Amino acid sequence: MTSIRKVIVLGASGDQGLPLLDRLQKEGFQPTAGVRHADALSDTPFASVPAVRADLDDEESLFEAFRGHEALAMHLPFEFDRERAAGFGRRIASAARRAGLGKIVFNTSCFVADHDLNLSAHDGRRDIERSIADSGVPYVVVRPVVFMDNIVRVWSKPSIIDKSIWAYPARETLKISWISLEDVAAYMTLGLARDDLKAEKVLVGGPEALVGAEVAERLSAAAGRTIHFQSLTPDDYAAKMSLLVTGSSEVRPHSIYDGMAQFYRWYNAQPTSPLVVDIDAVMATLPISSTPLASWAASQDWVRA
Repeated sequence: MTSIRKVIVLGASGDQGLPLLDRLQKEGFQPTAGVRHADALSDTPFASVPAVRADLDDEESLFEAFRGHEALAMHLPFEFDRERAAGFGRRIASAARRAGLGKIVFNTSCFVADHDLNLSAHDGRRDIERSIADSGVPYVVVRPVVFMDNIVRVWSKPSIIDKSIWAYPARETLKISWISLEDVAAYMTLGLARDDLKAEKVLVGGPEALVGAEVAERLSAAAGRTIHFQSLTPDDYAAKMSLLVTGSSEVRPHSIYDGMAQFYRWYNAQPTSPLVVDIDAVMATLPISSTPLASWAASQDWVRA
């Protein structure tokens, strides 16, 4: 295993970062949050976790944040300007090398192919991966497919609660190996703990590849009533997301909603789903028993939106 203990975490205060902080602490690591705002963790269960300033646009702030740590674990915001995303990667890689870090673990937060897709957010992720690989610092890149937690977001859960409809921008035959955020954190933590993993890119997902109707069956069992799957077009889904969050159904170019639509247009157009994970291949590198969707759903509140 590893002698690494002090880990700087970028993206610590977000939905993906909080489960990672929890897992790191449980596994005996000593995390520090690299944040832009000093109070980023103040309203979380991790208010006592040390925090240092880290600005993705400022290499010196990253270097100062990384100094004194042994490894970096990170989630990064989706950036739809590819060159800006590539800049994040270059600055992080340079700062990590200068600070003498012993490992970088990067959660791409989405499926990443082994070639460009002409999708700016996706291709920017590949640029970040490339900078990490070129840094000379040992690394593990965790590429999760689709988060189970998307099902309980504000743009999905109210329809389940109020209408017993789970609407998602997946064609009816699209199989997805849904994964929980807690399991992503477990994969990242194991990537840090394994000294023998020095240059790995691992597509991770849950133990089952499910179509929408099969997800709805599992939600129905957890909620105690019949939940129906509604397949939306990616553009309709993006408009509904935008309306709920911004008050306008207009999907602006380069917004998160536009980016979501681009991803799902591509996923739905593939003859074989790219979102199906080979669990045996994952277990050979990162042996984690991932959570079935039924178990995850049973732990959620299906009464209140």
